[in-house]
Amino acid sequence: MKLSVVIPVHNEEACIEKTARELIRELEAKIIPYELILVNDNSSDSTPRVLDKLKKDYAAVRIITSTEPKGFGRAIRVGLNNIQGDVVVICMGDGSDDPADVIKYYNKILEGYDCAFGSRFVKDSKVSEYPLLKLLLNRLGNKLIQFLFQIKYNDVSNAFKAYRVEVIRTVQPLISQHFNITVEIPLKAIIRGYSYAVVPINWRGRESGVSKYDICALSRKYFFSILFVWLEKILLKEEIKPVDNLNVKRGASL
Repeated sequence: MKLSVVIPVHNEEACIEKTARELIRELEAKIIPYELILVNDNSSDSTPRVLDKLKKDYAAVRIITSTEPKGFGRAIRVGLNNIQGDVVVICMGDGSDDPADVIKYYNKILEGYDCAFGSRFVKDSKVSEYPLLKLLLNRLGNKLIQFLFQIKYNDVSNAFKAYRVEVIRTVQPLISQHFNITVEIPLKAIIRGYSYAVVPINWRGRESGVSKYDICALSRKYFFSILFVWLEKILLKEEIKPVDNLNVKRGASL
């Protein structure tokens, strides 16, 4: 199965080259057929030049320049609309995600799962340099999600996840324009009954560049997306077509 990796990139001149090369090295070492889609999200620094260099060095790298207004969610949607693989992994461009975990995800999909979700807050996961305020809001938000959707998975808001392409098609249309897309996609997949594995993953704070988070503004957007999908689950359940051919038990852990 061909793997598509989508990375939205906004002003990541300091770290996107290292992030991409480490990921490519891992994928090629495991002989996984892949394409790496780097979405330039209105970068105003030298990021476009770095992306062009990566494209010249690797045939599997594709550069897409988003014509949408700046926004993480918009860039993700642009990338997802251009994938050519059978499995898609969404990664961050700041180097916070471990390339080895991409392989974990891919193997879980090969086992028959529809989705592979990582958790930074389970046994065997490793997290470093997580800002305290962001951590507290993360834990509160994920507790709310667990309560509303009655699930055990405790890291829904993490962007780093993997899906079969048919899952991405089914959860359309995606409406989130910013980082709240990180909860919209997995929650839509869950309420539609797609199978998913939860695996421990590693996360590290960015080594360079500037964080794009506005915590107060994003908290409102996350809350909107959580309630939006929850209302869809409650009020439109008769219109949600459940998956009737699950390959494996839903919500299993590694």
